[in-house]
Amino acid sequence: MTPTTSVPAGFDESALVAQAKAGDQSAFSELVNRYERKIYRLAKNITRNDEDAEDVLQDAFLKAYTHLDNFKGDSKFYTWIVRIAVNEALMRLRKRKTDRSVPLDEPVDLGEETVAREIAVWEDNPEQQYSQEEWRRILDEAIESLKPDFRTVFVLRDIEELSTEETAETLGISVPAVKSRLLRARLALRERLTRQFKRKGENLLGYL
Repeated sequence: MTPTTSVPAGFDESALVAQAKAGDQSAFSELVNRYERKIYRLAKNITRNDEDAEDVLQDAFLKAYTHLDNFKGDSKFYTWIVRIAVNEALMRLRKRKTDRSVPLDEPVDLGEETVAREIAVWEDNPEQQYSQEEWRRILDEAIESLKPDFRTVFVLRDIEELSTEETAETLGISVPAVKSRLLRARLALRERLTRQFKRKGENLLGYL
């Protein structure tokens, strides 16, 4: 690659990508600087492991740099790097062999018998009952308990705030599959947190 001048501040993503494709290493570095924290957080939320998250971060950007010519610009660069990072994170989960889950492209049946259950209503805000640190620990444990395919959709939609369409594109699944998995993830979290608060003996539940 031929050296070029540094990238001025304020360049938009598409301009940075175009310059990076033309061989401007500083442009790609700017993309890394903009998104590395988000990608690390994404990887950590999926793998639940600091070391794995660091590896995912490095491998994702290395693959993006190596295959930058394959990026056609049909989506945002951020969506593309997220997809690479998700794939890397899921590969690490499979290597652990601790979670048995369906493949990401397997359709999910969302019949009423699957999710129809009474979910307790929280009359009080749990965040008002617990310290921020304890509430974060409880929520992290609940998210970790999700199967990887449900957890990944939950992280992308509710934590990273990607749209349903962006999540579907990132994971290579249909929009209905995203909605299905997100609903089941939310229900699973709700059920686990309900049990958690009940065990602690707090008067947080409307009914059980």
